[in-house]
Amino acid sequence: MPSPIVIVSDALPGDSVAALHATCDVRHIDGRDRSALLTAVSDADALIVRSGTRVDAEVLDRAPRLRVVGRAGVGLDNVDTATARARGVTVVNAPDSNTVSVAELTVGLIIASMRRVPAAARSLGEGEWRRSDFAGVELAGRTLGIVGYGRIGRQVARRLTAFDMHIVVHDPCADTSDDGVRAAELDELLAVSDVVTLHLPKTPATTGLLGARELALMKPTALLVNTARGGIVDEAALARALRAGRPARAALDVFATEPPGHSPLLALPTVLALPHLGASTHDAQLRAGQEVVDKVLAELAPLLTSVPAA
Repeated sequence: MPSPIVIVSDALPGDSVAALHATCDVRHIDGRDRSALLTAVSDADALIVRSGTRVDAEVLDRAPRLRVVGRAGVGLDNVDTATARARGVTVVNAPDSNTVSVAELTVGLIIASMRRVPAAARSLGEGEWRRSDFAGVELAGRTLGIVGYGRIGRQVARRLTAFDMHIVVHDPCADTSDDGVRAAELDELLAVSDVVTLHLPKTPATTGLLGARELALMKPTALLVNTARGGIVDEAALARALRAGRPARAALDVFATEPPGHSPLLALPTVLALPHLGASTHDAQLRAGQEVVDKVLAELAPLLTSVPAA
């Protein structure tokens, strides 16, 4: 039997792809080239993507042999999972791959914002020496509110507990009994927290979770951090709230539309904004590639039993 055909449509670290080459016919394409993608999947047994390839009904309809779609990352926003299930195609991802990277970036954004690091560095680079203008605050003794207490939320709590912060969490589905944190309703969490950080998926229920009413509950000195998904915060409401001084600052790694174009948030001096770097470490990318390759090979196992080893 011929080797299973695996289409890799977004760049993966070389080490993670090596296991595929041993038993599969691996074909690399640019998944942003729609015509090339539709042609390539016509005889594919597996398709591995990252965020650059959109796997919709049209792609799945053109892939009659497809057994598995692997997303080398956490989210499945770019994969039509309902249509895949209807076609009998398994969809796998790497949900644990970026946990540490996002948690560490979250901590970094909190420290940088509370100590006003970007503004101070910018001022010094412009030849100024304005030490008294950039006084920050310590994290010790202050309250961290975590909205969404899954893998990443727990890792953030673990790290900032070491900074002697008090941890309050809101997640109706999470068990917090053994973690030394306090559960609270969302309104209470927003009202008591000095830092609010979001770590929950974007769903119909969480889209616009923080709007004008919720932002108005926050302390005027508070920091809002979003390294989860754009759209969980109403960005227009956040821009208005920041101009009004409640909350004081925001640190954003994600936006409802990416890239965010001329978002008014980017022009505000109280916003520290990054271009969705949460999973952008070599370590996270390698883990994602290796995890999804292992899962794809497991789904292809029935085809591999009769393929001679390379």
